[in-house]
Amino acid sequence: MSAADTNDPAARITALRTILEERIAVLDGSWGVLIHRHELTEAEYRGDRFADHPRDVRGDPDLLNLTRPDVIGEIHRAYFEAGADVTTTNTFTATSIGQADYGLEHHAYAMSLEGARIARSVADELSTPQRPRFVAGAVGPLNVSLSVSPRVDDPAYRSVTFDEVAEAYAEQIRALAEGGVDLLLVETIFDTLNAKAAIAAAIDVAPDLPLWLSFTAIDRSGRNLSGQTAEAFWISVEHASPFAVGVNCSLGASEMRPFLEELARIASVPVACYPNAGLPNAMGLHDETPEVTAGLMEDFARSGFLNIAGGCCGTTPEHIAAIARRVSAYRPRSRHDPLFTALRAA
Repeated sequence: MSAADTNDPAARITALRTILEERIAVLDGSWGVLIHRHELTEAEYRGDRFADHPRDVRGDPDLLNLTRPDVIGEIHRAYFEAGADVTTTNTFTATSIGQADYGLEHHAYAMSLEGARIARSVADELSTPQRPRFVAGAVGPLNVSLSVSPRVDDPAYRSVTFDEVAEAYAEQIRALAEGGVDLLLVETIFDTLNAKAAIAAAIDVAPDLPLWLSFTAIDRSGRNLSGQTAEAFWISVEHASPFAVGVNCSLGASEMRPFLEELARIASVPVACYPNAGLPNAMGLHDETPEVTAGLMEDFARSGFLNIAGGCCGTTPEHIAAIARRVSAYRPRSRHDPLFTALRAA
């Protein structure tokens, strides 16, 4: 990839596809852990722009794209320096629906736009012809469900419609596209119908952006909130011709293994995995060490499950550095490899 090509979105995606054929690519890790390390005050979250906002906003990470872009840029840089090929935008809850909890729904577009611009700037700064860096626009789950009623006495009730969810996602995706992301990562999919709204929105407003879809099992049963297994999830989204598909969050790598193996057996596209740093402890924190997480990811790589490896809740640049080191010795999963044929036959 030449230096000139780094400004060409199509060339960047071609470069990423080439990387996935040659080696296991590396994704970044958790954002919450690194943001919390800064111990930002309510005033720092607000900045001058939101000094008079009537609600508390401390704990809204996406707001920092507007008030503390220096912190967000520093985190992108830390993950790239740890060995990540792909960084995710700090936009996990930057939709009008997600930001309504803070009374900031009218600023969701700006949060996604600036989140994409910050990530793009750091990725471009650190990219070289030999080591291009990529930006995945994070399209996270919502605090509402199209599949399950929030009222136990009224199973038909929904607090939102499909069109409302699709429009919230469309607004975010327009902003991410304008900000220059390379692909869209619809992640932590606990509700497949919500994800279908995101897919519909992406096809409508950003049809040229590749889609990466990441499933999450809500417990060790291996099913999401919609009741789907990883295999059922793949069947229900295969029509969207995703760039990649994978599993993330909810569980640590140890518990995630059977669901990843299931997906690796059937998916016809690259497969990703970015687990939590183990299950939460009694305090709700994830304390699995980098070497333990990386060792589990190495097993996935050795088993032929992976094209992309990274981390979710509780992981840090130290986890990503260890994962990058441990998976580098293994070939990426390929439909042409004997390992893939063996998985299919299993």
